[in-house]
Amino acid sequence: MEAQYSFFLDIEPYLNPMLRKRPFALNLSLLLISFLFSIALGAVFIPPQTILRILAAQLPGFNIMPDWSNSFAAIILAIRLPHTILVALTGAALASSGAAYQGLFRNPLADPYLIGVASGAGLGAVFAMSIHWPNNMLGFYLVPIGAFIGAILTVVLVYNLARVNGLVPLTTLILAGVAVGAFASALTSYLMLRSDLQLHRAISFLLGGSPMTGWNPVKAALPYMVIGMGLLSLSGHMLNVLQFGEEEAKQMGLSVNWAKIFIIIVASLTTAVAVAFSGVIGFIGLVVPHMIRIIWGPDYRRLIPLSILGGASALLMADMLARILLAPSSLPVGIVTALAGAPFFLWILRRAKREVFW
Repeated sequence: MEAQYSFFLDIEPYLNPMLRKRPFALNLSLLLISFLFSIALGAVFIPPQTILRILAAQLPGFNIMPDWSNSFAAIILAIRLPHTILVALTGAALASSGAAYQGLFRNPLADPYLIGVASGAGLGAVFAMSIHWPNNMLGFYLVPIGAFIGAILTVVLVYNLARVNGLVPLTTLILAGVAVGAFASALTSYLMLRSDLQLHRAISFLLGGSPMTGWNPVKAALPYMVIGMGLLSLSGHMLNVLQFGEEEAKQMGLSVNWAKIFIIIVASLTTAVAVAFSGVIGFIGLVVPHMIRIIWGPDYRRLIPLSILGGASALLMADMLARILLAPSSLPVGIVTALAGAPFFLWILRRAKREVFW
């Protein structure tokens, strides 16, 4: 398995050996710190110790006398906490899906959007925005619903186009995904040019911004993301076996076609939910699994759970940076992930080309 990613090995001697020890404790600690500071940062900075006391006061068995203002509690519980949870869930979902896609395609450049999920979600969201829905909560919910339906329809179309005699070769799947994704992107551009929709809202969604706030989107997305990430974590053994090639995997007793279908469906659904509620956010699913693989190895039984923790931390840090750069306004987080992820992508491509030609 390590041969596929041998172009990373030249940086391994520079990694701190301490990073290799206790990976789950280290990533969980980073996530907790990122989570706490994500709640603290904003137009009004709230000290971390105050945040911890307010959160602890909501738990049964903690008798804490409130020594904070009511406005602090309202800001944390009604605005920042649900936003932070949704961002963390989105990062975890995208990173775990990215790890699964990279293992399935045995391609270090694969990510959750490889088979058109993001393009289909963007088309569905923009289509929903182009219709004059009521300007209430139902109207806002139709945007993520449209994005989810668009993503799922895209995956179904790509899968059916890629089928050859009942099988789904990975090469035809990628080609179908690229073609359908390009077509969906073209339709999205057409809708944005021809419709009198809210262009700012549509562009914000396509750049990783969502107008939805509060606990409702968290409640709607949480069960699907948790189930999806749980199933992806359980697929670690299948992904490990697939690294030996399809023929070898069959000889080892793995039902290759069923495994591919299972991973594609679960990873695509998980990505679709993340995109539907948080907008189109690139590079998290590409960068985070690579960093985890470089430091802690390619075993997918460990790589996917670590990607869940690392993806949540990475997107939380990107979200904090997006809120700081133009404070008091905030950038769509997709801009920050693109600015950070594009150079990393080019570095991966450069290393891969050197590995191939030298």
